[in-house]
Amino acid sequence: MSGPLRTTFVIIVALLVPIVPYVIIGELPGEQWLSSADDDAFAFGATGASLLVADVLLPVPSSIVGTLLAGRLGFISGFLWTWSGLCIGHVIGYGVGRALLSGARAHLPETPTLLAVLVSRSLPILAEALTLTAGATRMSFAGFTGACLIGNFVYAFLLAANGAALIPGGLVGPVLVIPMLLPAAGLWLWWRHRARLATTRGNGRGQESEIPR
Repeated sequence: MSGPLRTTFVIIVALLVPIVPYVIIGELPGEQWLSSADDDAFAFGATGASLLVADVLLPVPSSIVGTLLAGRLGFISGFLWTWSGLCIGHVIGYGVGRALLSGARAHLPETPTLLAVLVSRSLPILAEALTLTAGATRMSFAGFTGACLIGNFVYAFLLAANGAALIPGGLVGPVLVIPMLLPAAGLWLWWRHRARLATTRGNGRGQESEIPR
């Protein structure tokens, strides 16, 4: 398989891993699964965190699960379960990418930047794809983990604040709308990052062309 074909293959696989399960079965019923553990706070939290761990490979509605965890368990407990579940899931995704896709890493166009990993945490599909790609390209594990810890901290904090503030008051509508705005904010940050990166590269090439030969 030639270099360009390997690159295309790795990118397609990285995207299809989270997309295919969603197409086949749709979003998993996170709210129903959590409701089955309502009587036991620890079981409720562990179930929610487990769903978030699986989110890196399966179409779990992470924003809804994280919001419900805080709504039922309170801000601190909900935040800790959400944050830990997201981080563990992304570390597993990194390992899967490194183990299964790293054979073609020399042909990948580039390793994702730490900023890209950080700002993509709330973006469905893109967060999972970048996680797998980070593993495949052997991004520094320490750097990847640090970016995930920070990005997921912010994401989990916002979900927990949303759930803890609105669910006890019965404001279900805003509870479901607000998490949908987070991916939009993340997408805007991602777009700004890519635009700034492209500008920096363009300026660098321009400076190189001015060097006398």
